[in-house]
Amino acid sequence: MDDTDVTGRPRILVTNDDGIDSPGLHHLARAACALSPHVVVAAPREETSGSSAALTAVEDQGRVVVERRDLPDLDGVLAHAVAAAPAFIAMLAGRGAFGPAPHIVLSGINRGPNTGRATLHSGTVGAALTASLDGCRTMALSLDVGDTWHWETAAAVTTRLLPLLALTDPGAVINVNIPNLPLGEVRGIRHAVLAPFGTVQTTVTDRGHGYIAVTLTETDTEPGPDSDAALLADGWTTLSLLNALSTTAAPDRLMQALHDLSATGW
Repeated sequence: MDDTDVTGRPRILVTNDDGIDSPGLHHLARAACALSPHVVVAAPREETSGSSAALTAVEDQGRVVVERRDLPDLDGVLAHAVAAAPAFIAMLAGRGAFGPAPHIVLSGINRGPNTGRATLHSGTVGAALTASLDGCRTMALSLDVGDTWHWETAAAVTTRLLPLLALTDPGAVINVNIPNLPLGEVRGIRHAVLAPFGTVQTTVTDRGHGYIAVTLTETDTEPGPDSDAALLADGWTTLSLLNALSTTAAPDRLMQALHDLSATGW
């Protein structure tokens, strides 16, 4: 896939998991328009938080349901409300569903952080990971929680970070978490490793005949000082590079067991 079209500007898809009406999506789309004139928005018509990389959609007679939308302060930008999870939207975009396949996929800006290994469950991150399999450079962006949503801070930080995608290889996935603070109180930007857990955890509070009750509670374990969760809590914007799927080395005992199975046959 070529990095840019004949005008030298990349084609960009903007999506999220909070839905087409989320202000974070609109801020991200406006930031994308400053990077390139070739921006298309395709986002879930309803919130799909926690959808990870699910390839689910609502169909009508075998066709995915899509509606055209007009978004605030985004005149001339094609926007689609799609009855699908964001990862499925990203996959469809790579196959020409919303025009020529994108070079860059931006996902967010999410309401709430996506830190630690719990990013596995994030629809915001899931869309970026899925798009990376098509060779897109991708960035998932999230704004930390707080009493007030500082979307202007998120937009300003996003505008500064988007050019970094040009410094990455095709298929790169950058996960960004932004402090929910006035811009002047953000300490800066730090590279971060993933915390071993997220900011919240799911707890089973009750179970009975025909039901299970769960709740989300804050984790009570301190993350490492160089982790995304710790740095974000300390007022830093964090940047982490992820990969969609890779193999890992098998331990010697497993390799020996596989060798023994192979030697004995079925």
